[in-house]
Amino acid sequence: MRTPIVRMPLRVRYHECDPQGIVFNANYLAYFDMASFEFFDEIFGSYDYLLARKVDAVVAEANLRYHAPGHPGDRLVVEVTLDHLGTTSFILGFTVVRGDQTLTTGTNRYVFVGTETLTKAAPPDDVREKLAARLPPA
Repeated sequence: MRTPIVRMPLRVRYHECDPQGIVFNANYLAYFDMASFEFFDEIFGSYDYLLARKVDAVVAEANLRYHAPGHPGDRLVVEVTLDHLGTTSFILGFTVVRGDQTLTTGTNRYVFVGTETLTKAAPPDDVREKLAARLPPA
C-alpha cells in the first residue's frame, strides 16, 4: 500500500447516516471532496493557486467500493493518494479507515479545464510539475 499524501480526520455526524444507522453512501463522495481540498492545499498551498493560473480541476468520474459500515460518532481518516497523472487529467485515490479497518475505497478522475471556457485544457507546466513530483516511483 502506498503512503498517503494527505490523511484527513473526520467524525461521522448523525445527519450523515441513513435509517440503518450507517454512513449514507453519497456522503463518502463528500468526504472525498473535503479530502481533495486538503490534497490541493498540500500540493499547491491553496486551491487558489490553480485558479490564479486560469485552470480548474473538475470531477469527471467518481467510483466507490464499500467494505464496512461507518456509524455516528466514528472517528475516521480519509487517506488520499495521487494514482495517475495524464495530459489533461489526474486520478486521486481515497481510502476511508477507522483505525486499521478500511470502510470505503474509491477514486475520482479530475479533468483540467480553463477557467474562462470550462473546456478541457492541459495544466500549466508548474501545476503539472508539482503534481508529478508527488507521483509514486514507477
